[in-house]
Amino acid sequence: MGTAVICLSFALVGCSLWYLHQTIRRRSVNSVLENIPGPPSASFLKGSLVPFFNRHAFEHQKEIFKNYGPTVKLHSFLNRPMLLVGDPKALHTMIIKEEHIFQESNVFILTNLLIFGQGLVSTLGEQHRKQRKILNPVFSVNHMRHMLPMFYNVIHKMRDAILDQVKGGSDQIDMLYWTGRAALELVGQGGLGYSFGSLASEMQDDYGDALKALLPTLVNIDLLQRLLPYVYGIGPAWLRRLAVDASPNTDVQKVKSVVDRMSKRSVEIYESKKGALEKGDDEVVQQIGEGKDIMSVLMKANKAASVEDCLTDEELIGQMSTLIFAATDTTSNALVHMLQFLADRQDWQDKLRQEILEAGAGTGIPYDEINKLPVLDAVCRETLRLFPANTTVMRVPNKDTVLPLSEPIRGLDGKMIHEIPVAKGTEVLVGMWACNVNVSIWGEDSLEWKPERWLSGLPNSVKNAAVPGVYSNLMTFLGGKRACIGFKFSEMEMKVVLSVLLSSFIFKPTGAPIVWNLGGVNYPTVGRESNTPRLPLKVEVYTGS
Repeated sequence: MGTAVICLSFALVGCSLWYLHQTIRRRSVNSVLENIPGPPSASFLKGSLVPFFNRHAFEHQKEIFKNYGPTVKLHSFLNRPMLLVGDPKALHTMIIKEEHIFQESNVFILTNLLIFGQGLVSTLGEQHRKQRKILNPVFSVNHMRHMLPMFYNVIHKMRDAILDQVKGGSDQIDMLYWTGRAALELVGQGGLGYSFGSLASEMQDDYGDALKALLPTLVNIDLLQRLLPYVYGIGPAWLRRLAVDASPNTDVQKVKSVVDRMSKRSVEIYESKKGALEKGDDEVVQQIGEGKDIMSVLMKANKAASVEDCLTDEELIGQMSTLIFAATDTTSNALVHMLQFLADRQDWQDKLRQEILEAGAGTGIPYDEINKLPVLDAVCRETLRLFPANTTVMRVPNKDTVLPLSEPIRGLDGKMIHEIPVAKGTEVLVGMWACNVNVSIWGEDSLEWKPERWLSGLPNSVKNAAVPGVYSNLMTFLGGKRACIGFKFSEMEMKVVLSVLLSSFIFKPTGAPIVWNLGGVNYPTVGRESNTPRLPLKVEVYTGS
């Protein structure tokens, strides 16, 4: 007993000395960071994490940007300084110039590895580069052109199902249910060559329901996720699985159930496609997608790749799970946000409907033509600017470095700060929303939904900002080597869904209090108390009058 107490005492002293050393070292390098204004810490233990990251933090974050600007000092665990960056020059350094230094956090990588397997979002360095190299061609514009007829086919079925509901007397419809169903079926057919079920009627899909519940559940175990780097390597995998199985935490069990279902379905689909490929092209063409889906093309390319570029079965399966998840909630939630804005702004809904009807976009037009519709493009871009799928992502530098600023910050001591030294291991948040609503870039009305800003020519403040995003001067889909590889897939889905639905229906608000919640992907609920993702709208048949 005495020996155990002595060992424990030594361990506590060692941890305390290590923490003291790290704190002193970081503060010596981060004296400038300490001088940056920001909101006060909420507590010594959790710093700014709870008020900034809880699901009702939208207004809190908005107030921070109004009061402190796009680049702000926050506080992490034990009050360690954390930097939120919305300055475009600093962001360019982080995600383009010094991408090799500003890596994803261990928490992010390990969480994704446990949920999705060895896909793009859970790999780093050379493994990530190799995966991206073989995936890039299947997300090209040329491939999107070939997939567009399938998109229209799926969305027409969704329209018919909604029409049946309206004719059956339902004037209020949960549009998130339908955009989620459509997104899952589109990524199923277009991504995997697999159908998750008919869209002919309202039906439940356990896999789709599981995906829908994953993000709200992950928010509830955010603190447990932060312990992953310290426990992930303890013992063999079977022992760690046993520990998870025995966890009394209901949210942990929900996540485990989702992961198990997702993994099982992904393996089944992969083995089916692998068997078809081994039998030859005729067998592949007979499957859903006719061999043109992303995974079929990817598996063929992988089979023809050199040994050093070839992906393992585990990596290919990891891409499937990642693709299903990343292409479902992100796009479906963005779509219902667009529908909500259009329901509130009938003038823009009428203007967009007129453009769609004149172009025939609701029945089906080529890829290049649908991308030339200016009002449709403006509605999509403005919604994605104001409400990206999530507001921040974490990066952690693996060495001491310096972030230059395009706009200097007045420090707490009154002096102007033109660059920020950042110590190795400092948590730095890429502020996608902070950059997208940066007043110096977008103007004093940056927090207002104004699609017209995209129709009259963007101001020089936007054009000259050199925002390092892959999509339209925005950080919504990130940039650099870890930008969202499927953003063209997502954009095409949004435009086809809006074109088909607005050709057939008029959307109006129900009067229900819709609240948007922060999460791994932001999601709507009816009221603040419910945590069930929903967005009901009044839906009427458009008669052309």
